[in-house]
Amino acid sequence: MEKHLFVRIDAKMNSLSKGQKLIAEFIEQHYDRAAFLTASKLGEYVGVSESTVVRFATELGYSGYPQLQKAMQEMIKDKLTSVQRIEVSAAKIGDGDVLESVLNQDIQKIRRTLEETSREDFDRAVNSIIEAENIYIFGTRSASSIASFLGYYFELILGNVHVVTTASRSGMYEALLRISEKDAIIGISFPRYSKTAASAMDFAASRGAATIAITDSMLSPLVDSAKSLLIARSDMASVVDSLVAPLSLINALIVATVIKKKDEVKATFEALEAVWHEQGVYTSSHKKDNE
Repeated sequence: MEKHLFVRIDAKMNSLSKGQKLIAEFIEQHYDRAAFLTASKLGEYVGVSESTVVRFATELGYSGYPQLQKAMQEMIKDKLTSVQRIEVSAAKIGDGDVLESVLNQDIQKIRRTLEETSREDFDRAVNSIIEAENIYIFGTRSASSIASFLGYYFELILGNVHVVTTASRSGMYEALLRISEKDAIIGISFPRYSKTAASAMDFAASRGAATIAITDSMLSPLVDSAKSLLIARSDMASVVDSLVAPLSLINALIVATVIKKKDEVKATFEALEAVWHEQGVYTSSHKKDNE
């Protein structure tokens, strides 16, 4: 598992140069400010050269300063208030093209998700879903939207789904009361992380259920109780949570499940199509001739 930044600093502190120790002390005290500084700007704050900052990052075991910066950003995402996130977002975009900036950031998130999500964990998650007697999908606040999306399709495909979106701890325990080792839970949470989601995963794990976490980082509180970990990047430090990469990963989960259960799903949708047609559920996209 990825070592926490402060653990790395403590392990290396005695071997650091005087300038590097100044950087370490600044980060330990002001990592929320340092996380959004360039290497040269951080060097100016501390009174060292940009090259010293870069060497400090590699001394800690990072490939370079950008990786160290990401580690600092991982630490603060769940600590930033909504007001602070607005300020950070405004500072990052400035007077630039907001549309281009936001969409490009989302594209990068999908690329990082593709690179970082374990294929082994993904396959294990799909198998756990298929084999489960009951599937519980847990997501609160903004994550409730994609939890409901996933639940809608899994209910059509599998028919044994329980979507839980309550932020109440008592409501969560009531919803998961009957979960067992025959079941699976998919916990979804992104910064600022939901305590209830973490508790739900811990409770499900204690009951022996297959636990699947969809979250953004190895520092997420959902990681420890997850048997299958699916990393979906949600890095935008803004009041609006970016759920593009998580939704893309969820789409992949749905498609993989459909492929695994192709014959059953085909029969289900043939029956659904007949009902939808009979009941006039969908309208034609073509206008009538007399309109």
